[in-house]
Amino acid sequence: MVLLVAASCAAPVAGVLSAAAQLSGQDAQGEEEPVLEGSAADIPPTMLAAYKKASRQIGRHVPRCRGMSWPILAGIAKVESNHAAGRTIAKNGDIHRPRILGVLLNGSGAGQNHTVFPDTDDGRWDGTADGERAVGPFQFLPSTWASVGRDGNGDTAKDPHNAFDAALGAAVYLCDRGRDLTQRSELHAAIFKYNRSQEYVNNVSSHITQYRTAAPRSTSVELEAVSGKAKTVLKAALAQRGIPYSWGGGNVNGPSTGTCCSPSGTSGAGIKGFDCSGLTTYAYARVGIALPRTAMTQAQMGRRIPASSGTGALHPGDLVFYAGRSGAIFHVGLYAGKGQVVNAARPGTQVRMDRVEAMSGYAGGARLL
Repeated sequence: MVLLVAASCAAPVAGVLSAAAQLSGQDAQGEEEPVLEGSAADIPPTMLAAYKKASRQIGRHVPRCRGMSWPILAGIAKVESNHAAGRTIAKNGDIHRPRILGVLLNGSGAGQNHTVFPDTDDGRWDGTADGERAVGPFQFLPSTWASVGRDGNGDTAKDPHNAFDAALGAAVYLCDRGRDLTQRSELHAAIFKYNRSQEYVNNVSSHITQYRTAAPRSTSVELEAVSGKAKTVLKAALAQRGIPYSWGGGNVNGPSTGTCCSPSGTSGAGIKGFDCSGLTTYAYARVGIALPRTAMTQAQMGRRIPASSGTGALHPGDLVFYAGRSGAIFHVGLYAGKGQVVNAARPGTQVRMDRVEAMSGYAGGARLL
């Protein structure tokens, strides 16, 4: 539930909070293994269209905001309303049969809320003048909607019961006056502002991770603007797309049979392929640079690019690192430009292109070229 004050329910209206870890396990030679799974199959087409459109529109409303993407909005809406489950959603985004209404916030204790919120809209959005209810698929209080409401579908109305309007309003609220949502701390702060509960942050974050792995990924990279050793390294890595992930696999000569076993019990012993640091080791060997064999030790090479500089500081050919909650580097990829990374992500996948933010824990990069 979106509030403008530091109060409200600890649990969302949908009532499906559950703490969820975003990362677990170890990558080869003692590095953590990212768990990225799930799909967007539970999102109705019109809701998904609303999330995607809002992520494209946000630049006109909060120009300084960076990193807004549809999986972020989907993560919020999943917890707040389960993507308007059980409702009729018109093509223009209207959700009126029936409207999505939260509990009456009159201090009764229903929905874990003990604070009285006086009526601000005379029942226009929440159907009652006796107090406030959270409304719509993103569960805005009418008082909050009055300040962040936007017209997302071009019909000149600003309706929190419309998927396009509500998604754009949520994007504006999360972006505040200009957050960098590519930074994990900034994203978590934005989610916490939406509902001041760490359990809520954990739950929304796990859904964002799920939807990021389902997001369509570009399979093309423009190398015309890349030259020299960076182009050689990238071409070598890109040529491995489709090669299986193999725990402990890959070396300076190319894909190789891996070892046993990852913390999840996955063995690379029967798989010829690459793990994350095996892929980067192979690619950099093409220009005569010998990398150590783990992501953690590769992070000690070259000139470090701190995470605080944002992903915009990366250049094609840079190594891209990810860290767990302890701060230890657990994963490495190869930056390909335009927000994409060549990635050997985890057991059961193949070398592929991902968005840099498709994995949690961005920890900066390293420039060796």
